[in-house]
Amino acid sequence: MAHLFPAFLNLANKDCLIIGGGKVAERKVRDLLDYDARITVISPEAENNIKHWANQGIITWKPRGFQVTDLDGVFLVFLATDDRNLNHQVVSLCRNQQILVNAVDDPPNCDFYVPSVIRRQSLAIAISTEGKSPLFARKMREELEQLITAEYGEFVEILGEQRELIKTQVADITKRKEILVSLVYSDILELLKAGEKEKVRERVEQCMSFLQD
Repeated sequence: MAHLFPAFLNLANKDCLIIGGGKVAERKVRDLLDYDARITVISPEAENNIKHWANQGIITWKPRGFQVTDLDGVFLVFLATDDRNLNHQVVSLCRNQQILVNAVDDPPNCDFYVPSVIRRQSLAIAISTEGKSPLFARKMREELEQLITAEYGEFVEILGEQRELIKTQVADITKRKEILVSLVYSDILELLKAGEKEKVRERVEQCMSFLQD
C-alpha cells in the first residue's frame, strides 16, 4: 500500500455520516463535535449519549437501517458496525461516488485514518501509523503530551495575531519574513513557560519594532 498523504480537513458545515450507534460510533461523534461538522448517525439503536445529542439538536439520529440515499451530499462516512456485508456495500458505494470513507478497524476499507492528536489551541500534532498500530500512536501521543504543553498553543496564537498585523502593515515580503523569523526564533515560548507575561509583551514589541524601521 502506498503511504498516506497527511492533511488537515476543514469540516465546518460539511455533512459527516456515521453508520452504527454503539460505543465506537459514540466516540466518532464525540471526536467530530469539536469541528462544527453536520453529523448524522444511522442506526436502529444508539448509545444514550447519541440520543442525548440528538434530542438537543446537536446531531441528527435516524433510528433505522442504512439507505443508499443517506449518502447524498455527504463529505465523510464512518462505518462503525459489525456487519461486514453492510460495511463492504457502503464502502463500494462511497468509492463509486468519491466519498471519503473510514471503516473502523478495517484498514483495507479505509480511504483515511483518524490520527492520534495532540491539540493546544490552534496547534495540532497528528500521529499516524497508517492503521498498523493505533495503540502505539496513542502511546506516542501520551508521551508527547508531556512535552508539548499549553504554552505552545499560546505561542501559536501570538504568532497568528502578529502575522495578520504584519500582512496588513508590511508590504515588503522580505521584511515580513524577517519579522516572522525574529518572532519564531525568539525566547517568547520560554518566557510563556516561565509565566513571564510582561516580558512576553516586551519581547513581542521588540520583534515587531521592525515595523517602524
